[in-house]
Amino acid sequence: MNRSWRHRDFIAFGAALVLPLGMAAILVPFRSSFANTAAALVLVAVIVAVAVGGNRVTGLVATVSATLWFDLFLTRPYGRLAISHRPDIETAVSLFVVGVIVTELAARNRHHYEVAAEESDYLVLIYGLSELVASGAPAEKVIERARAELIALLNLRDCRYEPRLSERRSARLDHDGNIVHAGMVWGAHNMGLPSPAVDLLVQARGQVLGRFVLRPTPGHPVSLHRRVVAVAIADQVGAALRPQLRSA
Repeated sequence: MNRSWRHRDFIAFGAALVLPLGMAAILVPFRSSFANTAAALVLVAVIVAVAVGGNRVTGLVATVSATLWFDLFLTRPYGRLAISHRPDIETAVSLFVVGVIVTELAARNRHHYEVAAEESDYLVLIYGLSELVASGAPAEKVIERARAELIALLNLRDCRYEPRLSERRSARLDHDGNIVHAGMVWGAHNMGLPSPAVDLLVQARGQVLGRFVLRPTPGHPVSLHRRVVAVAIADQVGAALRPQLRSA
């Protein structure tokens, strides 16, 4: 998560604590003439605002906070965490349930947005690299661009290209995005890439032309999407090296 998202979530968490209290306090002078169901709807609107602007945790905090202040300030007996009328109990329960549902919907919507934004960034990355290859740029320039992109994409400590394969057996990032380490599929989505290095082969026309040696940041999870994009980057390098294959 980047800094802007952390800052946004910090503000949303503060809002989750303060806004329901502030709205309940505003409604206090009108509680004798303002229906409790209407007050609950106003508090639901506050929960929606917090959940959309924050995350699942802030939405749940806002839900608990709104239900608490609704009970304390807007239901009889006032100033006590007790409700004497059954309709008010039903309203408080409904407020909590609706708040939880709204929070979950907002969290899923935010996740879908982040995934869509990330996939858009991947398309831009691959397009930029393919344009470089199509422009006839030297293979060395394409390799250097790919190396930088791989470091950023996979959060690597280092990455280098070697025009040959190693005789020792290393972990390998396969074309389907899976990591094969010691004959087994490695759970990179949870554990990150295996240390000390992972080979990403560069191929063209079925021939292996070289490899990127990926040196991972230990324990940093890498999603399947990112690994597949890394393979696509290696394929672009293979396309850039293809003229050398024809001349060989």
